Amino acid sequence: MIEHRPGLTFVSHLILWLGIVVVALPVWVALVASTHPANAFAAGAVPLWFGDQALANWQQVLLGKDGDMSQLLRMTLNSLVMALGITFGKIAISLLSAYAIVFFRFPFRGAAFWMIFFTLMLPVEVRIVPTYQVVANLDLLNSYTGLTLPLIASATATFLFRQCFMSIPSELVEAARIDGAGPLRFFCDILLPMSRTQIAALFVILFIYGWNQYLWPLIVTTDDAYYTLVMSIKRLLSVDNGEIEWNQVMVTTLLAMLPPVLVVISMQKLFVKGLVDAEK
Repeated sequence: MIEHRPGLTFVSHLILWLGIVVVALPVWVALVASTHPANAFAAGAVPLWFGDQALANWQQVLLGKDGDMSQLLRMTLNSLVMALGITFGKIAISLLSAYAIVFFRFPFRGAAFWMIFFTLMLPVEVRIVPTYQVVANLDLLNSYTGLTLPLIASATATFLFRQCFMSIPSELVEAARIDGAGPLRFFCDILLPMSRTQIAALFVILFIYGWNQYLWPLIVTTDDAYYTLVMSIKRLLSVDNGEIEWNQVMVTTLLAMLPPVLVVISMQKLFVKGLVDAEK
């Protein structure tokens, strides 16, 4: 029986609303700032209500100075290719590595898993110099392969899939073996359908991770044809002479937020179910 405590209910709802305000306030400021002219921020004050320049600001960012959307579309495509490449690459490699660790018997199997797990202590920011050297030696700078390949290994995804596969009853494995299912058929027909929710949850997380990458694309790309949408925000902030056009920065920021938000909204149920199932 749950006791009804009005005071505790009030405090809980208050904390919830404070959390919503903290999360939503930056988005609101960006949305409002995208509707004001550039000189509205010259005094250092941030307006908190909408202006009358929304259409002009959005047209200027979407169409560019010469009325051509090709630059924005190219950066969006680059971000999408990078995010999807990292996402599918991480999921594929993690599925196969977790499958090998759980269902195959080979020497030093446990040591192999812990070596993969220890790579969590070596994120790309720590190993960025040797990684850049390898990518440069392979002539992968300014390419989609160079943007995605060094980031597709994931110890976290491998660990989650390993935990999922370890929860599968051994009787199911024996039944599949008796029915004549080989390793590949067992993986495709049994493991993948049973891991659907975990794959969906990881897809959301890894897509956001890949889409928000900034440091690595900044280092490995010098050609405008491979710039990403997130990188364009930094380019708008790098103004040598004159004032930063904050209205355009905020419009670009909102555009960069849309794809991750749409992915989270469209896959919300599978995302939550995948995280709940992963904890069991």
